[in-house]
Amino acid sequence: MIETSILDLVRTGDQLDAKVFPPLQWAIPGLVPEGLGLLTGAPKIGKSWLVLGTALALATGGSALGKLPVGRPRPVLYLALEDGERRLQARCRQLLGEDAPIPRNFQYRTEVTGPNQAFDLMAAWLDAQGDDASPVAVLDTLGRVMPQKLPGESPYDRDYRIGAQLKRLADDHPGSTVLVVHHVRKAQTEDWMESTSGTNGLNGAADFTLNLSRKRGEDEGLINITGRDVSDGQYAVTAAGGHWALTGDDLADAAAAAEERQATSNLGDLQAAVLRYVNQHPEGVRAGQVVAAVPGFTGDNATRNAGGYLKRLSDSERITKISTGLYGPTVKGVKPVIDQTVDPKDFDTVDTIDGQSLDKGSPKGFDTVDGIDGQFLGDRAHRAPTEPRVRPATERNTCPDCGRNTAATPGAATCARHHTRWRQTEDQGGAA
Repeated sequence: MIETSILDLVRTGDQLDAKVFPPLQWAIPGLVPEGLGLLTGAPKIGKSWLVLGTALALATGGSALGKLPVGRPRPVLYLALEDGERRLQARCRQLLGEDAPIPRNFQYRTEVTGPNQAFDLMAAWLDAQGDDASPVAVLDTLGRVMPQKLPGESPYDRDYRIGAQLKRLADDHPGSTVLVVHHVRKAQTEDWMESTSGTNGLNGAADFTLNLSRKRGEDEGLINITGRDVSDGQYAVTAAGGHWALTGDDLADAAAAAEERQATSNLGDLQAAVLRYVNQHPEGVRAGQVVAAVPGFTGDNATRNAGGYLKRLSDSERITKISTGLYGPTVKGVKPVIDQTVDPKDFDTVDTIDGQSLDKGSPKGFDTVDGIDGQFLGDRAHRAPTEPRVRPATERNTCPDCGRNTAATPGAATCARHHTRWRQTEDQGGAA
């Protein structure tokens, strides 16, 4: 009798390399992949309208969120556990149009006797669809069938157990998507993932998590997503008559719209208009241009008032001050140059900048240079006496970041608003 070693369970890299897997399937291309997904959001925020519209688009082969073609029709199971048949019929007709029939591919149930029946029904339905159907099962909502904790089981363990059970439904049916609607907790959090009702056990088990948010009484909302097989993203959406639609023509447009909404949040209408105008002009704008282009600035002090708006937006880092009186968009991941008057050729050696050693091929003329975000600073830099470079008088008393006059503090001049420090010298040698 041949004994089986537990080491026989181990596979090798060449075995993994030889495997061939089918391509990842998408319920909504670029947004909802196969696997287990959570859709979270506050009560009465529009989650059921969103998943119902998505389910009907999938069943008919239409466009999800009004803009994203889903391809061929596919079978959909919708467990509408918070709706009766009358409401479900009325909503379907509202979303499809009064004359359009509710498709046969759209299959539903509005009542179950408990979590076991709900999970068993979903498993049996997925079994019946076949390998190539790419079916989608929607559970709305998990709270209706959430099992109780087992004796001695922690809330996290209960949540993860249920999440793992739902994930097995998707994993046992490759190409399928199981989308579970769930609420968020009342407490506000900085990370939207932390808002999922319960513990992080559900998020940990899910392959991806979507979150729908909007302010009460407003049509504009945001969809956030993160997951194992989908890129993190935030997309602007708009609700009208139960229809949720992307803002723009595609995900890229919706992402740009979401970024603008975030940037203009908590701003007045005029200040938001100034921000939008600046973001449309990467070359930079001045106060006079704002007055001419943005309605609302009138009177003798119009230019001064526009300059005040630009300054406040710059102070809050919503826009960037390029130079004195000139403002441009703030680009994510790119910080403004701290001092463009420095020529790299004027340095001798550099210790490190952002952890990168620059000892070889270092610019000439300085002993050591500090670095902040890859920008040369002159805090401890000493110019080689053989290579003096005179800084113009208009620059020597000016902070290189904001243009603030520092002549009132001779010697070591520091602008309190910035990390940049530079040392004034006599006219024969200027600070870099």
